[in-house]
Formats: sequence, structure tokens, C-alpha cells
Amino acid sequence: MEWREAEGRRWLEARLPGATAAFTTRTFGDAKEGLESLAALGIDPGAVVSSRQVHGVDLAFHDRGDPPLPVRLIHAYRGKGAPEGDPEEADGHVIGAPGKVGLVFGADCLPIALVGPGGAVILHGGRRGLEQGIATRGAGAVEATAAAVGPGIGPCCYEIDLWQEAQRQLRDAGVERVEAADLCTSCEEELFFSHRRDGDPRRQAGLVWLDEEPA
Repeated sequence: MEWREAEGRRWLEARLPGATAAFTTRTFGDAKEGLESLAALGIDPGAVVSSRQVHGVDLAFHDRGDPPLPVRLIHAYRGKGAPEGDPEEADGHVIGAPGKVGLVFGADCLPIALVGPGGAVILHGGRRGLEQGIATRGAGAVEATAAAVGPGIGPCCYEIDLWQEAQRQLRDAGVERVEAADLCTSCEEELFFSHRRDGDPRRQAGLVWLDEEPA
């Protein structure tokens, strides 16, 4: 995982097999208020898929054949082939083909990116989601072989060690390669928004996308 900078924005980037994960800092502003700043990453906001997060374990599945939908108003599937009308709520996004960018919002919760033969997935890993096994479920959705765990509140500032639990689930799920930022959003005030530190409603973004297939 490496620090990158462009257009006055700073982010952490992880190169995964066939995919890229990125974790923004407060230099991007509040991710919930607009995605225009993602241009620094070379991302078209129209390619982003996201949803209302509810600290659960539901995953939304996307591929390039999906119809275009407004940002944050995607149809959140509970599984492939789920009926129309499911609520637009999910705490993870599975990207099945190049052309879409999965995004989760977070301040102290962990953004977790995974990749495997089934595609790439980005997860919103807070205490409740991890207690319900969201990292295990995300790894299974794509048969993950590699993962990147972005910044989140650390055991230094929170009584529950989200870092350790996320990595335990990934390891137990057979993920062979795990990169971790090991950066506490509560400690690193100049870099990150933190709800627990400040009661701040602003959020960073965790993103993942698949590399374009060779022509």
C-alpha cells in the first residue's frame, strides 16, 4: 500500500491482482457530499456504485451489463437474481467486470477491499458488521485471494480491535495476501475524519475497481 497524491488530494492505494483499491483522506472532503474530487484518482463519478449502509452483511452485485443508475441509488441485491424491490441498503459491493467502481463510506469503520476469481469487493467493516462476519462473507463472494484493509479506528482508541478481527476473518477464509494500513482514524486527526473523536458526520471513501481487460 502506497501514498499517492494528485490535484492536492492524498490517498492510500493498494495494487491487488487485477484490481486497485484506494482509501481517501480528508483532503477529498466529505465523500457523502459529492464525488467530484474522485477525479484525482481518474474515476468518473458516474461509474461509482454505492448504497445506504446499515452495519449489516448484505452485498450488492454489479457488472458492466447493469443499467446505469444514479450514485447511491443502486439496487442492493441480497444475492444474484434477487427479486426487484429489495431495499437500497448494502454494506458491500461486488464488482464482476471492469467499468464499475465500488464505494463504501467510513470514518472509524474499516474499508476492506478484496479480489479473487469472482471479481472484486469493497466492504464497510464496522463492529456490528464484523461481528456478523461481513469479511468472511465478502471473501466467499469472490473466492478472495488478496485483500487490502484501509484506515479505521485502532485498538488504541476503541475497546474492540476491528483490525485484528478483520484480518482473522480474512485469514480463516483462506485469503493468502492481506495488506493493512494500520492507521487509526481517531489518532491521525490531520488525515482522517473520525466520528468517535469529534462526532464528525463527514466520511472518507474506500473504493475498488477491476483493471480493464486487455483489448
